[in-house]
Amino acid sequence: MHMAKGTLYVVSAPSGAGKTSLVKAMLKQDNDIVVSVSHTTRDMRPGEANGVDYNFVSMDEFNQMIEASDFLEFAEVFTNKYGTSQRWVEDQLEQGKDVILEIDWQGAQQIRRLMPECLSIFILPPSREALQERLTNRGQDSDDVINLRMSEAASEMSHYGEYDYLVINDDFDQALRELHGVFLSQRMQIAQQQERCRELLSSLLS
Repeated sequence: MHMAKGTLYVVSAPSGAGKTSLVKAMLKQDNDIVVSVSHTTRDMRPGEANGVDYNFVSMDEFNQMIEASDFLEFAEVFTNKYGTSQRWVEDQLEQGKDVILEIDWQGAQQIRRLMPECLSIFILPPSREALQERLTNRGQDSDDVINLRMSEAASEMSHYGEYDYLVINDDFDQALRELHGVFLSQRMQIAQQQERCRELLSSLLS
């Protein structure tokens, strides 16, 4: 078995569509998929681990990485910065891992410009009511915050047409199968399989 290069995936969804739960469940099923761990300048929260949830760096370090063009994409959110390390992503792809970037549509546009070969997947809720219910059931936000998230979701969802694949998260198990199916079908492409199964193919044809 040879190593076929991995594929870079961008996965976006409005808050409350279930993206994080779907990605976590898929990682448990498939050891060849990894999620990019962003660099951030924000403070570590209780229960978070450096290198697992985020790579926590100082503002100076982050700005030096920007200067050195180390980021595939970065964004400023309120007073903190978040970014995706290009070297880490490329190392993982070289090792044959599929890499997921969980980012919004603006980050996705940056990634497509830099790595046009990436594939992008958008996850939508089955209805506005379901989205509102999921945001409310989290029990961690006030009504004002939920209303703000609903209006942010509407503008986020309007960009679904820029993506290669669309998954509707109505039934979780069905959505998980559909999401994983995108990864599996990509690996079955001829170029990837020729690389992966070189010895088999030459022995079958000899």
